Amino acid sequence: MRILVTGGAGFIGSHVVDTYLAAGHEVVVADDLSTGRRANVNRGADFFPVDLTSPQLAVLFLERRFDVVNHHAAQVDVRRSVEDPGRDEAVNIGGTVRLLELCRRHGVGGIIFSSTGGAIYGERVPMPTPEDAPARPLSPYGIGKLAAERYVDYYQMVHGIPSVILRYANVYGPRQDPQGEAGVVAIFCQRLLRGETLTVYGDGEQTRDFVYVGDVAAANLRALDWLERGGGNGHGPAIINIGTRRETSVNELAKRLAILRGQAPAIRYAAARPGEQRRSAVDPARALTVLGWTPGTSLDEGLGLTLDWFAQQISAPAGRRPVAAGLESGARA
Repeated sequence: MRILVTGGAGFIGSHVVDTYLAAGHEVVVADDLSTGRRANVNRGADFFPVDLTSPQLAVLFLERRFDVVNHHAAQVDVRRSVEDPGRDEAVNIGGTVRLLELCRRHGVGGIIFSSTGGAIYGERVPMPTPEDAPARPLSPYGIGKLAAERYVDYYQMVHGIPSVILRYANVYGPRQDPQGEAGVVAIFCQRLLRGETLTVYGDGEQTRDFVYVGDVAAANLRALDWLERGGGNGHGPAIINIGTRRETSVNELAKRLAILRGQAPAIRYAAARPGEQRRSAVDPARALTVLGWTPGTSLDEGLGLTLDWFAQQISAPAGRRPVAAGLESGARA
């Protein structure tokens, strides 16, 4: 199949691209490199440096005729959404609508939309949280993703585009940018390896469901296979949680990383940040039933792989930092 992956130079999107290529699919990446990196893009994919508002994206749809669009391009920082909700709305809602319109006009056969389980449900829901729990997001980011889901639903119901929505828990792993996407695992890994103090916001007992990026990429492949087999032709898109169902506190995360590294870091506590919820974990039972997917990487295994990757990045000379097999070396955005 010929697949367009928006945001395919980013943390999660680049792993999805690798997985699709390994399965024998043809992949095109569209990414404006505002947060992604050219070095993340597999050499086997065709790369186009365009954003969702560019007229060149319409030309790309006209010339390439995609079977499926996998939409990962997004503003992903909860804190930035609180500081600038207008920007979050423009990218995560407006950009998604423009992309869906191109899918409609050019007869795309299926859509895989990356959403959030960590931010969309809000507080006072069952733990782990199933897909049918009330969605009461506490941040503009969560609100924007929920609105985008509704547009995906509309384009399936009215225009007949088969779709699947993947609601991610807190994804971590190699290539996550501690300066950009601000994942706590990436930040802790970098600071721990540099011998720096770890900052914990609030009391550190807030919990998250940490799911390894390789498992998330595998879920995207299962979603693609499901669409290819005729899934997504019902009355609305399949909404599926992708997570581990396990809650891990920030304090516990710091402790696990310290044990893996063999050193106890200094920790300072700061005021809690607005827009962040207290507890989060998603129930992935539907992923097993519909997609046959279940997470295969334990937290300690995934943290070890992530620490190793960050250690290689820190130790390598500038311009020669190691990248995954099949990726361009030395290229920068």
